[in-house]
Amino acid sequence: CSGYHQDDGSIMGFSHTHLSGTGIGDMLDVLVVPTRGPLKLKPGALDKPQDGYRQRFSDELAEPGYYRVKLESGVLAELTVTERTGHHRYTFPQGAGHILIDFAHMILDVWDKGVLIDEASLALSPDGMLTGSRRVHRWAKGRRIHFAMQLSRRPDRVEFFGDDDKPAPAGAKAITGNRLKVALFFDQAGGEPILIKTGISAVDVAGAKAALAGEAPGWQFDSVRRAAARTWQTQLDCIRVEGGTPDQRTIMASALYHTFLSPTLFTDRDGRYVGLDRKVHTAAAGDTAYSTYSLWDTYRALHPLLNLVQPDKAAQFTRDLVRQTIQSPAGSPVWPLQGVETACMIGWHSVSVLAEACVKGVKADYAAAWPQIRRRAFDRSFRDLESTLGRGYYYDLGFIPADKVWESVSRTQEYAYDDWAMAVLADAAGASADAQALRKRSLNYRNVIDPKIGFARPRFADGTWWADYDPIQLGHNPDKHRDYTEANGWQATFLNQHDIYGLIDLFGGDAGFVKKLDALFAAPSTLPKNAPPDISGLVGQYAHGNEPDQHAAYMYAYAGAPWKTQAMVRRLCTEMYKADPDGVIGNDDCGQTSAWFIFSALGLYPVDPVSAV
Repeated sequence: CSGYHQDDGSIMGFSHTHLSGTGIGDMLDVLVVPTRGPLKLKPGALDKPQDGYRQRFSDELAEPGYYRVKLESGVLAELTVTERTGHHRYTFPQGAGHILIDFAHMILDVWDKGVLIDEASLALSPDGMLTGSRRVHRWAKGRRIHFAMQLSRRPDRVEFFGDDDKPAPAGAKAITGNRLKVALFFDQAGGEPILIKTGISAVDVAGAKAALAGEAPGWQFDSVRRAAARTWQTQLDCIRVEGGTPDQRTIMASALYHTFLSPTLFTDRDGRYVGLDRKVHTAAAGDTAYSTYSLWDTYRALHPLLNLVQPDKAAQFTRDLVRQTIQSPAGSPVWPLQGVETACMIGWHSVSVLAEACVKGVKADYAAAWPQIRRRAFDRSFRDLESTLGRGYYYDLGFIPADKVWESVSRTQEYAYDDWAMAVLADAAGASADAQALRKRSLNYRNVIDPKIGFARPRFADGTWWADYDPIQLGHNPDKHRDYTEANGWQATFLNQHDIYGLIDLFGGDAGFVKKLDALFAAPSTLPKNAPPDISGLVGQYAHGNEPDQHAAYMYAYAGAPWKTQAMVRRLCTEMYKADPDGVIGNDDCGQTSAWFIFSALGLYPVDPVSAV
């Protein structure tokens, strides 16, 4: 979903916006394709790159802030960055060459239907600057992106292409439509490298131009590369590593790098940004807006890690989430991306990030966010998102019935954790009665744990349990929906972070709970045919490649068996992380699985981030 896979064997081109380790794709805006030979407007199939503009490649090098690769066409491609600009250096062989800007490029999946891009435009100004805008309706539906691009050399010919790759009239300087492209031809592309610098903005083209003017005034590619390397080195120096093997140090540095890829900067240089209300706002002096909060994943370890190693940046994230909470028509953010609430996954775990920051002394106006947070906590009339379905049942029954709402068990558990987090924020706002009610309600997770069989188990609206229960299965009616979120009964049984001693009591005490954990890690790693690929990195039925029970190994310590935590954590650090292209098992999800490794390598883990520990 990031737009790159080591095994692809070919490269389409180089785009300017990306996600890291997610299970859903988006972004990949403004694809630049440097090549030679006949102009090809489509990428072609992965197994037949020669049929399109895809190119095989060799001599690949990647390091923080810099990328280099030799393309099949003979072009040497180099990339580097500033905060809001992307820089390209293309060294062509002697002879003609061209650069295609594919502004129709995006991630596509089998379920994508309808118009995915609209309100697009491209224009070439008299000074040679290429600008463009488009609206994208994929994951973050309706997000807008704008760019401004400059080249170090004027092309000898420019051709625009509209929808269905229809050529624009000869001599055209602009085009509008949905899926647009422009080709820049050079009669002699060899000799001096062709440099490109591109400013990006979610607000408007003026913001993209300001990024170029403020961050990329000249054509010193190597200077920009060195500055990017220094910036990354400063970030990575927040943890100093001594000893270990070269592979271990590589794994640690790579994990730290991954944790700093998200959230992403979302303000223009003048402080403007697009809020979740789809309006343009201006951040106060000293504040910054961000995007790409994979909160269902990252509340668990990424944000707690950033509070330790990047406290100033983490405080910015906290204030930003307060702003987003206030501005969003949907209340507490769920999975905000580029000014759009995707409502991906379940729960509304921004409240966990805010509550953690609150108990750890991060200054922010939590009270100002409380009215919106309270609406999600108590107001039945507040419009539900996909991520918040079933709240009425949760309020009335104390659980979400499996015959009414899909992923009912996981929803009950995660809504309970959000209640726990919201109680902290209610206290911060002086709403003590709300806090008391939320803490009581946070024990609702117990209503989907069947103590007779010792598993998280689907319940129906009449209070009965799913009779033909099998903890391997994803739910009582797999043809229609699941009862768990990217998990099965084994993994969901341990999805509790705030009342672990209460969970231990449900298993009869320490000995019974340790026995159950032992069974989790020793069970056959069998999954049903309809299991999602997210359930991966299995040790028994524990799934390290996804988030729901990534804290499970640490639960031994709560039950008086810390040596079992130590042994299992060491095993996971050794088996689930490698110094290879596929070195992080399963989904890294914007750095969450990498953050797990860093905490574990340091010898600690935030099982309940909302606690002050």
